[in-house]
Amino acid sequence: MKRKDFIKTTALAVGAIAVPGKKLFANMGDANVRLALLGTGLRGQNHLELLLKRNDVDVVAICDVSERMLTSAKEMISKVGKKMPQIYTGDPYAWKKLLEKEKLDAVVIAAPWEWHKPMVIGALEAGLKYVATEVILGITLDDHWEVVKTAEKNNANVMMLENVCYRRDVMAVLNMVRQGLFGEIIHLQGGYQHDLRGVKFNDGVHPYGYGVEFGEKGFSEAKWRTNHSVHRNGDLYPTHGVGPIAHYANINRGNRFLSLCSYSSKSRGLHNHIVKLGGENHPNAKVNFKLGDIVTTSIDCANGETILLQHDTNLPRPYSLGFRVQGTEGLWMDVNKSVYIEGKSNKLDEWDDAKAWLDKYDHPLWAKWSKDAEGAGHGGMDFFVINAFIESVKRKLPTPMDVYDAATWSAITPLSEQSIELGHETVEFPDFTGGQWMYRQPVFALNNEY
Repeated sequence: MKRKDFIKTTALAVGAIAVPGKKLFANMGDANVRLALLGTGLRGQNHLELLLKRNDVDVVAICDVSERMLTSAKEMISKVGKKMPQIYTGDPYAWKKLLEKEKLDAVVIAAPWEWHKPMVIGALEAGLKYVATEVILGITLDDHWEVVKTAEKNNANVMMLENVCYRRDVMAVLNMVRQGLFGEIIHLQGGYQHDLRGVKFNDGVHPYGYGVEFGEKGFSEAKWRTNHSVHRNGDLYPTHGVGPIAHYANINRGNRFLSLCSYSSKSRGLHNHIVKLGGENHPNAKVNFKLGDIVTTSIDCANGETILLQHDTNLPRPYSLGFRVQGTEGLWMDVNKSVYIEGKSNKLDEWDDAKAWLDKYDHPLWAKWSKDAEGAGHGGMDFFVINAFIESVKRKLPTPMDVYDAATWSAITPLSEQSIELGHETVEFPDFTGGQWMYRQPVFALNNEY
């Protein structure tokens, strides 16, 4: 299939979804979705828990290099009485044997970042038409282009599991945006503002957040994630902020990012954490962390909107993604949980508590499936992102977030690194759709089914 035809077919198929309501998890074919999970770490186990609850999915294979994580995964499977999947382990490339031997409908990838691109491409080249991957998509800009071109070549679906797009308040605000409550959108803000020192330094023994070990001595994400902070300086995790923003601004569907500029602060937080808990003589106190404590990125859009993103994970702070959606008629601010709509707010020039607005404009997906999402990770939004992927596989329809979304959101990382390395130069943002953004229509969360 030619690239232009692939993009056109994908857009039309998603836009045409108007299926009658069916009971959640009911089989829509002759067999369950046969799925493999690549990566059974803590995040992979989150996905596994949700997949095991479904009666329309068979987890037929799992893969990991960590016996500790595989043991935890197997215990989860045994506990719910499901058939034990085939286990692939023993070397870092055991996942390739899995793809060769297993008959699959889809894979979910929850491995460390550097494995996402090769695993996605490996799955596509093995003939799979549906691949879901945790963020991010790749390390370099070339990684992103390789995934896009491979998906196009194989007429396949690659969906990034960006769960914040399904956060309840985020989706209510999307509903408000689409109904014109904020008027014409002018400016958007978001980011990853979350104290992750306890994730980046964790030996699996000390209480969460009190370790100073990473790399070989680290546990879970501390084994690999912290090394990115040692060697890289940029917005290393942009998609939680930019995913929802992209839906608000119709990015890749009538709009696109044009250019990007990033700034980085000095680096102090990770070093101070080590010294405070491990002392100045701890070996890790000698590590020079390249990642600035605050990375600020500005993006301009074809339709005239401006976007501000911030990556802030190394300093003490409460969690907040810092969303701001501002238009000609008013705005929503995540950090103070407030809304102001000109002529409709309670008082002139005073904030309304956002709750009443968000309750009134609760997205139909949440109104429909909130009970099913209870107990799912991250306040229920994990349920929605996995459900959207599985329902797409069952219906043999394009995923609501596609490979162009994944590449565009994730490419902010290497582009921000490039901008900082060049002395905060503004760099051009690539158009992964090849110009088709002008003709593609918004599709995310419009069918009220999944």
